[in-house]
Amino acid sequence: MRLPFFPLQSVFFPGESVPLHIFEERYKQLIIDCREEAITFGIPVYIYGNVTYGTEVQLVEVVTTYENGEMDVVCVARQVFKILTFENELPDKPYAGGEVQFLDSINDIDESLKAEVLGLIEELYNLMDVPSTPMPLEKFHSYVLAHKMGLSYEQEFELLQLSKESERLDFIKAHLKGTIAVLNEVERTKKTIELNGDFRNFDPLDFKGFKE
Repeated sequence: MRLPFFPLQSVFFPGESVPLHIFEERYKQLIIDCREEAITFGIPVYIYGNVTYGTEVQLVEVVTTYENGEMDVVCVARQVFKILTFENELPDKPYAGGEVQFLDSINDIDESLKAEVLGLIEELYNLMDVPSTPMPLEKFHSYVLAHKMGLSYEQEFELLQLSKESERLDFIKAHLKGTIAVLNEVERTKKTIELNGDFRNFDPLDFKGFKE
């Protein structure tokens, strides 16, 4: 399938809302085409000096159109794709595009794994004293809080490429466990440093049991 492209240095996951400010002439034209022709477009992730994967998005609303033609728009992310070809300009269009292959999303749900990951997210938020709203297990999946668990840009890009829900949850679980371990160690170190400033009672060692 061929898609128009709007490359960004951002990762968007299926289902999330994508607010964009459109100011370049070529992308103004892209939004006009989306409105008039009911087409979708792709947001390839610019990373490592290249674009290889991205997310298809659909225009939902043009919120504001300014006098100079700039626009604030809201889109919704749909499917992840791999880029097969890239053209700087599509025929008779000012914007880029190319052939893509959509990735299958395999929903091999494991309720126990979901519960474990959700529990780790809650533990992370508690450790960081970050307010959170409890999420029902049935509404939780790997993409819901993907931007809110401390993943780096590179890690988000890696997560985007995983087709199986079980793989995505395992990936998140490993990240959360590592982060929680680091935070616990930081807290332990902090307490140790604080103790070093206090007077402390030490029990003398009993050397009676030692022989010369």
